[in-house]
Amino acid sequence: MNTCRRSVLAAGAAGAVALVAGCGGDDGGPSAPRTGDTPEASDSASASGRPSPSGKELARTADIPVGGGTVFKEQEVVVTQPEAGRFEAFSAICTHQRCTVGSVSDGLIACPCHGSRFRIADASVEHGPATEPLPPKRITVSGDVILLV
Repeated sequence: MNTCRRSVLAAGAAGAVALVAGCGGDDGGPSAPRTGDTPEASDSASASGRPSPSGKELARTADIPVGGGTVFKEQEVVVTQPEAGRFEAFSAICTHQRCTVGSVSDGLIACPCHGSRFRIADASVEHGPATEPLPPKRITVSGDVILLV
């Protein structure tokens, strides 16, 4: 085998290894659940003997106003409280052109880019140009803590 042909084969093999290695890891794509990520894991007891809540803490319930909500830009989620004690969560990415919604007031989630408005109870469209509701996100309330699941 000549040197040029060996170089091509070696480069191809190295590329295949890099491609396979790139398929693992945390790239934000779907992956198999890790230990502790399953709903069953939330049933396990913590050191205090109480069930351990599962998820990432977003806020305290007192931080979300009744009839309003809060946008968490980093987590791309908006949490609302349409009525006292009822919390909802939706994607903070507008379904019109993927801008991040900017505020919650007067019972509506507002997108600053083109004026779309979504209802805080179910994220349905109140005013376009968006035609689709904001997708729901999973949260749990543990005591006075709101967790993104």
